[in-house]
Amino acid sequence: MKQKFLYPIFLLAACLLSLSAHATQPEEADTIRIMSYNVHNFVGMDRVRDYGRIAGVVNEAGPDIVAIQEADSATLRSEGAYTLKELSDRTGLYPTYAPAIDYQGGKYGIGILSKEKPIGIRTIPLPGREEKRVLLIAEFEDYVFACTHFSLTADDQLASVALIREAIKEETKPLFLAGDMNSIPGSPPQVALQEIFDILSDPGVYTSPSVSPDCCIDYIYGYKNKHTYIVLRQEVVDERVASDHLPLFVDVCLSGRGPAGIEE
Repeated sequence: MKQKFLYPIFLLAACLLSLSAHATQPEEADTIRIMSYNVHNFVGMDRVRDYGRIAGVVNEAGPDIVAIQEADSATLRSEGAYTLKELSDRTGLYPTYAPAIDYQGGKYGIGILSKEKPIGIRTIPLPGREEKRVLLIAEFEDYVFACTHFSLTADDQLASVALIREAIKEETKPLFLAGDMNSIPGSPPQVALQEIFDILSDPGVYTSPSVSPDCCIDYIYGYKNKHTYIVLRQEVVDERVASDHLPLFVDVCLSGRGPAGIEE
């Protein structure tokens, strides 16, 4: 029991030391900065499509990995552009795309931008009666990252939670989920998600709409699979023009991997 109590304290101390080193030696740090951003297909509140503006927001935050929602690929409205690649070119992050629906001669969906190239990816179709949705799962050496954009309908959201639970039940690495969940804290879908995830972002800070935000519907989670997630920083970025959502990020320590001999 004493070991169980002391382990999180030692872990927190290690994470804080890691964070202090992050500024000068990020490649050696044990923390990861996770970002989520519904980019509104790169069209801002001024109705201007601007890849550079969104890239500036991402670059300023300096994430290791980003969950992107609402991105076209080769559609008429985006003039044939692979919009996630446009963002990748401006941030230097590796793009992984998952289309959810066919749209205007191309695709529309979600994506992940990451400093590392995934060692494996898979997609899981999710329900949405207004439009189909998708779960994108990318595996990296030290963790697994999932991105999604839930349906507007509560029943579809609850069905999606069940599908996510099944899709990740065998994952043993630290696993993070991020995205636009279209549900507020305390709603049935969020209650269901918290049976399998810890919320790592601050649900008390509003993320939507970007102008005069009045609710939180964007989240970052950690999977409850025997790993300890130490959150060192939470932030919702006050950028009100680039998209109709505010971006958010968290700094999480990756040292909590349940070493042998310590009961969690």
